[in-house]
Amino acid sequence: MKYCPHCGTLLLPKRRNGKTILVCSKCGYSEENKPSKGYRVRGKIYHHPSQKIYVAEERVLLPRTKIICPKCGNNEAYYWMQQTRSGDEPMTRFFRCTKCNYTWREYE
Repeated sequence: MKYCPHCGTLLLPKRRNGKTILVCSKCGYSEENKPSKGYRVRGKIYHHPSQKIYVAEERVLLPRTKIICPKCGNNEAYYWMQQTRSGDEPMTRFFRCTKCNYTWREYE
């Protein structure tokens, strides 16, 4: 691994004009890769079948209300409220259609 001499960020290998160069994602510093370093740029990450990937899904139970979906016309949606603006402004209501999962908001 090599770090940027200007800002200390990790230099990432990238391909330019058929050559591998090391580039700082923060300040833009770049330098040519030395062949002895052995950096390689790969487009894919390969996993062995024994390396299993577990996907955890978080389920939140939301209340339902009667409102017409502007996308599909369904008359029921989940809703929640969230403070999206400054504290002295009212909360924003969000709706998600129970049929097509379209999400929209309503300002009070």
